Amino acid sequence: MTPETARSYTNPVLNADWSDPDVVRVGDDFYLTASSFGRAPGLPLLHSRDLVNWTLVGHALPRLEPPRAFAAPRHDCGVWAPSLRHHAGRFWIFWGDPDQGVFQVNAPEIRGPWTAPHLVKAGKGLIDPCPLWDEGTGEAYLVHAWARSRSGIKNRLTGHRMRPDGTGLLDEGKVIVDADRLPGWFTLEGPKLYRHDGWFWILAPAGGVETGWQGAFRSRDFFGPYEERIVLEQKDTDVNGPHQGGWVRTGSGEDWFLHFQQRGAYGRVVHLQPMTWGPDGWPVLGDDGAPVAGHIRPALPPQPPAAPATDDDFPGGRFGRQWSWTANPRDGWATRHSGDGLRLACVRSAHAHDLRKLANVLTQRLPGDPSAVEVELRLDGDVPGARAGLAVLGDAYRWIGLQRAADGTVHLVHRFAESVAEAERDADHPRPAPEGRVRLRIEAGPDARCRFSYDLGDGPHPTGQVFAATPWRWVGALLGLFALAPAGEGQAGTATFTRFRIGPL
Repeated sequence: MTPETARSYTNPVLNADWSDPDVVRVGDDFYLTASSFGRAPGLPLLHSRDLVNWTLVGHALPRLEPPRAFAAPRHDCGVWAPSLRHHAGRFWIFWGDPDQGVFQVNAPEIRGPWTAPHLVKAGKGLIDPCPLWDEGTGEAYLVHAWARSRSGIKNRLTGHRMRPDGTGLLDEGKVIVDADRLPGWFTLEGPKLYRHDGWFWILAPAGGVETGWQGAFRSRDFFGPYEERIVLEQKDTDVNGPHQGGWVRTGSGEDWFLHFQQRGAYGRVVHLQPMTWGPDGWPVLGDDGAPVAGHIRPALPPQPPAAPATDDDFPGGRFGRQWSWTANPRDGWATRHSGDGLRLACVRSAHAHDLRKLANVLTQRLPGDPSAVEVELRLDGDVPGARAGLAVLGDAYRWIGLQRAADGTVHLVHRFAESVAEAERDADHPRPAPEGRVRLRIEAGPDARCRFSYDLGDGPHPTGQVFAATPWRWVGALLGLFALAPAGEGQAGTATFTRFRIGPL
């Protein structure tokens, strides 16, 4: 049976780091956004017509604000846990920057144009905001959680009345759920706010991303008091910490819940759970509160198989939507031209010894399935120390590529840096690359264990030891393309990447 006609699906439906997903339906279309932290562009926008097959259609945030704060990588800062809604003919995304406050953007269509970020509420530690427009009363509300690292507060949800135009709040806020008063509850966060069956509902996770659970809270009044219940937890499955996501109802009235599972270096992959309402009026997620590994598909028209793009030929020097820089980009990093291939400038930097500190690394998510990653590279950087390559980037990293030596020759190099190291080291001996060209390959096997190899025209050769990819604090490992040179004066040349491919291993 082909995927188009299969009656069931298998989790995860998005097997890569689409962290903190939220979802909305508009007509026959479903849209999803996710955390993007310090990468630019941010706030990815995904589209589906069956909740199983998703494509990436754009981003809502071209650059992070303020620009100076994100001129250098801040991998675990920036855009945390957004909420996506549709109201008054517009799409709305609210998110919390833990260092600045609650922001929102909005647009008439999912592809934009999106407004500039608007600061709804300033403050440290304000995270995971979610708005609600009560269509019955015309009132608007906002709920958010707290990051203890910035505010000293956690494990509680604060509610506000909000201006109907979403530009500001109408009160100082009130704690509407204090999980310190709930036995066994900790790290309550990620609230999503809904109105259903005469109740205000907050679907919110607790217990931490590795081992936590999904909670549901309900009250007749927005400001409480709220009853609570655990509605999704690991039980005897292998889906650890199933929580933090969004509820969506199809046009025919089926209910579904999308949430993440933390999978180490792969980040937070996205699962789809069936959802019903029990006779007592509470939601029932998965298989009686346990996550399902697979299920009968939503009763929606069959769709062809689809997934966010990974491959790229870089036509005209442009890169696809799947790529983001590790900080706000600057003009001149990537040059458009008449042919195919990504032409990156060898950007001079005092941090050439540590890719984690560079803003000019172009990244995409590490696939959650075992995969082979390949790209062709030509180094035209003509100053000593100019280099370019393919990296697996995280708290520790490794890369393989080409570097110009002091005598003008080019070498194949393979380098790594441990999480506690401040500079990289050789992972293998450099080898001459007389043509200045190479085909690079990373085989990312089970548990994100990566083997590196190269082909200088005489066939593939393995190099170095197996590298276990590592995540950042909140972000999964990333695949990265880069070109750089040591600090100095003048242009340092370019590097060109062609035929980027990710295939099954």
